[in-house]
Amino acid sequence: MSRWLAALPLVALVALGGLFYFYALRRDPQVQPKALVGREMPDLTLPTLAEGQPVRLRSAVQGPALVNFYASWCAPCEVEHPVLMGLKGRGVRVVGVAYKDAPSNAQAFLTRLGDPFAEVLVDRDGRAGVEFGVTGVPETYLVGADGKVIEKHTGPLTEADATRLANRAR
Repeated sequence: MSRWLAALPLVALVALGGLFYFYALRRDPQVQPKALVGREMPDLTLPTLAEGQPVRLRSAVQGPALVNFYASWCAPCEVEHPVLMGLKGRGVRVVGVAYKDAPSNAQAFLTRLGDPFAEVLVDRDGRAGVEFGVTGVPETYLVGADGKVIEKHTGPLTEADATRLANRAR
Protein backbone atom coordinates (compact mmCIF):
# COMPACT_ATOMS: atom_id res chain seq x y z
CA MET A 1 0.00 0.00 0.00
CA SER A 2 2.82 2.43 0.85
CA ARG A 3 4.38 1.79 -2.60
CA TRP A 4 1.24 3.08 -4.27
CA LEU A 5 1.19 6.16 -2.08
CA ALA A 6 4.82 6.83 -2.92
CA ALA A 7 4.07 6.56 -6.66
CA LEU A 8 0.97 8.81 -6.48
CA PRO A 9 2.89 12.12 -6.91
CA LEU A 10 4.66 10.72 -9.98
CA VAL A 11 1.34 9.59 -11.50
CA ALA A 12 -0.17 13.04 -10.81
CA LEU A 13 2.82 14.76 -12.43
CA VAL A 14 2.56 12.59 -15.56
CA ALA A 15 -1.20 13.27 -15.75
CA LEU A 16 -0.63 17.04 -15.49
CA GLY A 17 2.09 16.85 -18.14
CA GLY A 18 -0.29 15.02 -20.47
CA LEU A 19 -3.03 17.57 -19.85
CA PHE A 20 -0.62 20.42 -20.58
CA TYR A 21 0.53 18.73 -23.80
CA PHE A 22 -2.94 18.02 -25.14
CA TYR A 23 -4.48 21.34 -24.15
CA ALA A 24 -1.83 24.05 -24.18
CA LEU A 25 0.63 22.85 -26.78
CA ARG A 26 -1.99 21.78 -29.29
CA ARG A 27 -4.23 24.83 -29.26
CA ASP A 28 -3.87 27.76 -31.63
CA PRO A 29 -2.72 30.87 -29.69
CA GLN A 30 -4.00 33.11 -32.49
CA VAL A 31 -7.63 32.13 -31.89
CA GLN A 32 -9.43 35.01 -30.23
CA PRO A 33 -12.87 34.53 -28.71
CA LYS A 34 -15.38 36.49 -30.74
CA ALA A 35 -18.61 35.40 -29.08
CA LEU A 36 -20.25 38.82 -29.50
CA VAL A 37 -19.67 39.07 -33.26
CA GLY A 38 -23.03 38.85 -35.05
CA ARG A 39 -24.98 39.66 -31.89
CA GLU A 40 -26.57 42.76 -30.47
CA MET A 41 -24.24 45.06 -28.59
CA PRO A 42 -24.88 44.81 -24.83
CA ASP A 43 -27.48 47.26 -23.55
CA LEU A 44 -25.54 48.96 -20.77
CA THR A 45 -25.65 52.29 -19.00
CA LEU A 46 -22.29 53.85 -18.15
CA PRO A 47 -21.28 57.27 -16.82
CA THR A 48 -19.69 59.76 -19.18
CA LEU A 49 -16.11 60.79 -18.52
CA ALA A 50 -16.86 64.50 -18.73
CA GLU A 51 -19.88 64.91 -16.45
CA GLY A 52 -20.36 61.46 -14.94
CA GLN A 53 -23.96 61.41 -16.17
CA PRO A 54 -25.34 57.93 -16.97
CA VAL A 55 -25.74 57.27 -20.69
CA ARG A 56 -27.02 54.21 -22.53
CA LEU A 57 -24.14 52.80 -24.54
CA ARG A 58 -26.42 52.15 -27.52
CA SER A 59 -27.41 55.80 -27.73
CA ALA A 60 -23.76 56.88 -27.43
CA VAL A 61 -22.62 54.55 -30.21
CA GLN A 62 -25.16 55.54 -32.90
CA GLY A 63 -23.65 53.02 -35.33
CA PRO A 64 -21.94 52.44 -37.54
CA ALA A 65 -19.15 53.19 -35.12
CA LEU A 66 -16.15 51.75 -33.37
CA VAL A 67 -16.20 51.05 -29.63
CA ASN A 68 -12.65 51.17 -28.26
CA PHE A 69 -11.81 49.87 -24.78
CA TYR A 70 -8.69 51.65 -23.53
CA ALA A 71 -6.96 52.55 -20.26
CA SER A 72 -4.42 55.14 -19.16
CA TRP A 73 -2.26 52.40 -17.63
CA CYS A 74 -2.13 50.44 -20.92
CA ALA A 75 1.09 50.89 -22.93
CA PRO A 76 -0.36 49.37 -26.15
CA CYS A 77 -3.24 51.88 -25.87
CA GLU A 78 -0.71 54.68 -26.12
CA VAL A 79 0.85 53.03 -29.18
CA GLU A 80 -2.60 52.76 -30.81
CA HIS A 81 -3.64 56.33 -29.99
CA PRO A 82 -2.27 58.07 -33.12
CA VAL A 83 -4.23 55.57 -35.25
CA LEU A 84 -7.43 56.48 -33.39
CA MET A 85 -6.67 60.18 -33.95
CA GLY A 86 -6.34 59.40 -37.66
CA LEU A 87 -9.74 57.69 -37.65
CA LYS A 88 -11.26 60.80 -36.09
CA GLY A 89 -9.67 62.86 -38.87
CA ARG A 90 -11.33 60.58 -41.44
CA GLY A 91 -14.73 61.19 -39.84
CA VAL A 92 -15.10 57.73 -38.30
CA ARG A 93 -17.19 57.77 -35.13
CA VAL A 94 -15.24 56.18 -32.26
CA VAL A 95 -16.70 55.77 -28.78
CA GLY A 96 -14.13 55.25 -26.04
CA VAL A 97 -14.68 53.17 -22.94
CA ALA A 98 -12.17 53.82 -20.14
CA TYR A 99 -11.75 50.27 -18.86
CA LYS A 100 -10.97 49.70 -15.17
CA ASP A 101 -9.49 53.18 -14.93
CA ALA A 102 -9.96 56.17 -12.65
CA PRO A 103 -11.79 58.93 -14.53
CA SER A 104 -9.10 61.48 -13.63
CA ASN A 105 -6.39 59.23 -15.09
CA ALA A 106 -8.43 58.54 -18.23
CA GLN A 107 -8.99 62.29 -18.72
CA ALA A 108 -5.29 63.07 -18.18
CA PHE A 109 -4.41 60.42 -20.80
CA LEU A 110 -6.73 62.09 -23.35
CA THR A 111 -5.54 65.59 -22.44
CA ARG A 112 -1.92 64.56 -22.99
CA LEU A 113 -2.41 62.63 -26.26
CA GLY A 114 -5.56 64.18 -27.73
CA ASP A 115 -9.15 63.00 -27.67
CA PRO A 116 -10.13 60.86 -30.68
CA PHE A 117 -13.52 59.91 -29.23
CA ALA A 118 -16.97 61.24 -30.06
CA GLU A 119 -18.02 60.12 -26.56
CA VAL A 120 -16.07 58.66 -23.64
CA LEU A 121 -17.73 56.40 -21.10
CA VAL A 122 -16.25 54.96 -17.91
CA ASP A 123 -16.27 51.25 -17.07
CA ARG A 124 -14.68 51.56 -13.64
CA ASP A 125 -15.55 48.06 -12.40
CA GLY A 126 -15.07 46.25 -15.73
CA ARG A 127 -18.71 45.13 -16.04
CA ALA A 128 -19.04 46.42 -19.60
CA GLY A 129 -15.79 44.66 -20.48
CA VAL A 130 -17.25 41.38 -19.24
CA GLU A 131 -20.44 41.92 -21.26
CA PHE A 132 -18.41 42.61 -24.41
CA GLY A 133 -15.97 39.78 -23.76
CA VAL A 134 -12.90 41.99 -23.41
CA THR A 135 -9.80 39.86 -22.87
CA GLY A 136 -7.44 42.82 -22.45
CA VAL A 137 -7.05 46.39 -23.61
CA PRO A 138 -6.98 47.75 -26.18
CA GLU A 139 -9.87 46.08 -27.93
CA THR A 140 -12.02 47.59 -30.63
CA TYR A 141 -15.49 46.54 -31.76
CA LEU A 142 -17.12 47.56 -35.02
CA VAL A 143 -20.84 48.10 -34.41
CA GLY A 144 -23.27 48.41 -37.31
CA ALA A 145 -26.17 50.83 -37.66
CA ASP A 146 -28.48 48.05 -36.44
CA GLY A 147 -26.56 47.78 -33.15
CA LYS A 148 -24.98 44.42 -33.98
CA VAL A 149 -21.28 43.79 -33.47
CA ILE A 150 -19.73 43.20 -36.89
CA GLU A 151 -16.11 42.65 -35.91
CA LYS A 152 -13.79 42.48 -32.90
CA HIS A 153 -10.15 43.52 -33.03
CA THR A 154 -7.87 42.53 -30.15
CA GLY A 155 -4.70 44.53 -29.55
CA PRO A 156 -3.55 47.90 -30.82
CA LEU A 157 -4.92 49.00 -34.18
CA THR A 158 -2.44 49.47 -37.00
CA GLU A 159 -2.99 51.78 -39.96
CA ALA A 160 -4.04 48.77 -42.05
CA ASP A 161 -6.55 47.69 -39.38
CA ALA A 162 -7.91 51.22 -39.16
CA THR A 163 -8.37 51.48 -42.93
CA ARG A 164 -10.16 48.13 -43.05
CA LEU A 165 -12.46 49.02 -40.15
CA ALA A 166 -13.13 52.52 -41.50
CA ASN A 167 -14.17 51.06 -44.85
CA ARG A 168 -16.47 48.57 -43.14
CA ALA A 169 -17.95 51.31 -40.94
CA ARG A 170 -19.16 53.32 -43.92
